[in-house]
Amino acid sequence: QVQLVESGGGLVQAGGTLRLSCAASGRTFRTNAMGWFRQAPGKEREFVAAIGANGYTIYYADAVKGRFTISRDNAKNTVSLQMNSLNAEDTAVYYCAARRSPIATTTVDYHYWGQGTQVTVSS
Repeated sequence: QVQLVESGGGLVQAGGTLRLSCAASGRTFRTNAMGWFRQAPGKEREFVAAIGANGYTIYYADAVKGRFTISRDNAKNTVSLQMNSLNAEDTAVYYCAARRSPIATTTVDYHYWGQGTQVTVSS
């Protein structure tokens, strides 16, 4: 069983930055692919970024490519999402997710989910 707890959300002005963190419990973190997803009001949950167990394979959604950076620290069981140049379209609840390898970019492929953290970007 894996438990995930997100932190770092908040209110930021357009053009600003936020860093989300996800703390994972359990002994399998080092073998899990990790992902970030987001869900805006009235919309389906969508893929944002994913990172493989070894940290070398990384995928981004086109909407965040060049602005967001995903990283992981297997020694601390954490995965982070650095978000730069935020805009109003990035407003959503952001979720951390885990799955047994390999890396994936769809919600149905992830087995464990955090409760989410709200990110609001004011324009």
